[in-house]
Amino acid sequence: MSSESPRTPRPVRRLGLVMAAAAFISASGLIGIGAAAHASTSPSGSVRVLSAGSLTNIMTLLSGKFKADTGYTLQDMAEGSSAIASGIVSKTLQGDVFISASPSADVAIEGSKNGDWINGYHLFGSSPDVLAYYPKSKFAVALRSRPWFDVVSQSGFELGRTDPAVDPSGILDLDALYGIGYGYDIPSLLAVAHRSGNVYPETAIPGLLQAGQLDGGFMYAVSAHAAKLPFVTLTGTKNLSAHFTVAALKGAPDPAPARAFVKWLLGPSGRAVMRHQGLLPLIPARFVPSTG
Repeated sequence: MSSESPRTPRPVRRLGLVMAAAAFISASGLIGIGAAAHASTSPSGSVRVLSAGSLTNIMTLLSGKFKADTGYTLQDMAEGSSAIASGIVSKTLQGDVFISASPSADVAIEGSKNGDWINGYHLFGSSPDVLAYYPKSKFAVALRSRPWFDVVSQSGFELGRTDPAVDPSGILDLDALYGIGYGYDIPSLLAVAHRSGNVYPETAIPGLLQAGQLDGGFMYAVSAHAAKLPFVTLTGTKNLSAHFTVAALKGAPDPAPARAFVKWLLGPSGRAVMRHQGLLPLIPARFVPSTG
């Protein structure tokens, strides 16, 4: 019998080589380097959005989808668009992106005299101003069968509208009241327009209606849809709608997530969420450069 040691079977020898190579890679840190490189390619961080109060519900829905699609976290602060614009100019509000319900709020932050915060904005959708109402209100049947202006001017009708000084929808509300009041010679409707006790924050009116503390309230259709409130159109008026815009703010604390959010919002995923919530997207969105 031969005294030579038997050869190691080839499969075992190959396994030994693989194990040795793996040990070398692990010891040299190459596995760690590869993992770190992969992790660094995944987006992280957050984008702070200053948004029109009428989009509160949509922003909540957008947040989860945006996170799933991009890896970035969305932080939203909702208020009247005009109030947000004032806060941006005075530097009492800080954010990465501004979503407004009216281009007039964007114009207020354009140009050197206003701080030159944006170089333009994207117009991406619209929603009409409507009169939402409490479904159990004693005026509900009348609202469904008669012109809205005949009902809101009745004694005892509790109406909610927003402040035109801080919210563009408040301007539309007064346009409706004054336009019909003067056009149809309804002094009682003009009295409603002059009353200051029916002014509430934009974000508060849906809750007040749901609780039955108001009989009706002006809001955009997208807000009524989100709050699951019935509404009637503002018969006798025309072109009273929100025109939503989005712009990345110059000097944003987190410019990369800001750019990513604007691009995502204007893309298929963002439009799908908005359309499902009753906002009419403008396809494609239209960029309006700053004139300041």
